[in-house]
Amino acid sequence: MINEKIVTKAIIESYTKKLLSSLELDVAVCGAGPSGLVAAHYLAKEGLKVGVFERKLSIGGGMWGGGMMFNEIVVQEEGKGILDELDITARPYTKGYYVADAIECVSGLCLKAVKAGAKIFNLVSVEDLVVRQDKVAGIVINWTAVEMAGLHVDPLTVFSTFVVDSTGHPVEVVRVLERKMNVQLLTPSGKIEGEKSLWSNVAETKTLENTAEVFPGLYVAGMSANATFGSYRMGPIFGGMLLSGKKVADLIIQRIK
Repeated sequence: MINEKIVTKAIIESYTKKLLSSLELDVAVCGAGPSGLVAAHYLAKEGLKVGVFERKLSIGGGMWGGGMMFNEIVVQEEGKGILDELDITARPYTKGYYVADAIECVSGLCLKAVKAGAKIFNLVSVEDLVVRQDKVAGIVINWTAVEMAGLHVDPLTVFSTFVVDSTGHPVEVVRVLERKMNVQLLTPSGKIEGEKSLWSNVAETKTLENTAEVFPGLYVAGMSANATFGSYRMGPIFGGMLLSGKKVADLIIQRIK
């Protein structure tokens, strides 16, 4: 016989335990798109304490829909290497191009991140940053439902040694820092340069090059990196996103270890 009180208590106690254990992190990843999930996997695999905070109900960012709701994605040879490592199928299409099922990709990336030890919090928005002595030292979170309803409800704080903005095109976390703290970012203008129109060939290369620390304690990955440093978007080819997630993880692991 099912006791609804036990079901409710189990959910509240389990979630509370998970949240309490994540109030001090090595890395807070903001945005559970492909680059964020890949970063979380490699960071957690190295034994780091990782929390991933996703505003939406679903994780996966733009990867779920493939290209224009044809739920297949394309990766190049380098990106296929990461899918191979994570046991996600990529099928050859023509020389240098591989196709993968978008649903398998998102599900596989999520599973690998969680199994490595990362904690994923969906329906949680990052509305502000903790900045201490000119360094990002954590994130300020609230329920997405509170944000959507426009309710005046104060947020809570998660402290973190490093923060990764993998929120994609809106580059939400860096934008908060720029707007509220009026800081000089490590970009040519000292500000967010802004995303350019679609040019896949350049964008794929620049995504990896632009994956970097943009302010002490704050890194950018995936499309956030290109939007921050002023490069192009790439559409439904995702190799650069996967490689960017791996690169930002490697950069942070080097800093911590």
